[in-house]
Amino acid sequence: MKLGQYVARKSVWYVVALVAAVSLNFLLPRLVPGNPVDVIVSNLARGGSVSGEQQQQIYEGFVQQFGLDAPLWQQFLTYLGRVFTGDLGTSFASYPTSVNTLLGDALPWSIAVQLPAIVIGWVLGNVVGAVAAFRGGNWDRNVFTSSLFLSAMPYYCLSILLLYGLAVVAGVFPVGGAYSLGNSPSWSLDFLTDALQYYWLPFLSLVVVFIGGQAVGMRSMAIYELGGDYVNYGRAMGIGDNRITRYIFRNAMLPQITGLALSIGTLVSGALITELVFNYPGVGTLLFNAISQNDYPVIQAITLIITLAVLAANFLVEIVYGIVDPRIRAAASGEK
Repeated sequence: MKLGQYVARKSVWYVVALVAAVSLNFLLPRLVPGNPVDVIVSNLARGGSVSGEQQQQIYEGFVQQFGLDAPLWQQFLTYLGRVFTGDLGTSFASYPTSVNTLLGDALPWSIAVQLPAIVIGWVLGNVVGAVAAFRGGNWDRNVFTSSLFLSAMPYYCLSILLLYGLAVVAGVFPVGGAYSLGNSPSWSLDFLTDALQYYWLPFLSLVVVFIGGQAVGMRSMAIYELGGDYVNYGRAMGIGDNRITRYIFRNAMLPQITGLALSIGTLVSGALITELVFNYPGVGTLLFNAISQNDYPVIQAITLIITLAVLAANFLVEIVYGIVDPRIRAAASGEK
């Protein structure tokens, strides 16, 4: 199969997947029990200054303003129109703040913690796993055992342990949040220094687990490649170990590259509970609050970003695979 045909076939499948994902992204939040307008009205009425009649008027006004009185199909068309124009709507729970503003405030915090953790964890994990496979012996057994233990540990478990040990008991790091009370986000040196103190615990809880997972995967792939026929043939032909090692590492890296792309694709939601443990103001915390408050626009926006990121990452990986490995294109066309 030619590369153009391969890309076209994959594009069709991903467009279908995108349409299905966008449709589900609209429907699923509306299946959650409860009405977001009820939450808004109840918050307004807590002080007791709003009468029952006024509550009803406020309720009807919000329902009309949010378009919740329109048929579901009409709401869906409105949703599609806003998505394609980049308007993600207005938050129900934080009215009249736009969803774009909320995401703009939360997204940098998630990216700042997760992207370095993913990249550094990926590099260190692959190096550790490859070295363990090549050296073998006690080094391999120790690395495999410790890496397997770390990779099996959920992010939030390590988050709680680090929070208790290094923040509550030792007092080395702040207990939670992203910066000190009374401080406000800025690019000043004072704020960055302050925020860095709150940064390390969420970062460590992510990067340590990611190193373990990548080390296990790389070790397994490297051991598999070490037993390949091309390795034995190359050694029989007198090819140097350094050159064979490069071949082994390149072939073993393919699944790891897939894992890296998917990890970056799921970066937005990858550490939801970690952000909750540390009370970090990222997208994970924003999504959790939106779900608890039935904030449809915020839920839809975040899940849409996650969906687009995952589909884009998968699509790019498949295209790159089709370019670097002709066997992928042959398998897609049914050739042997």
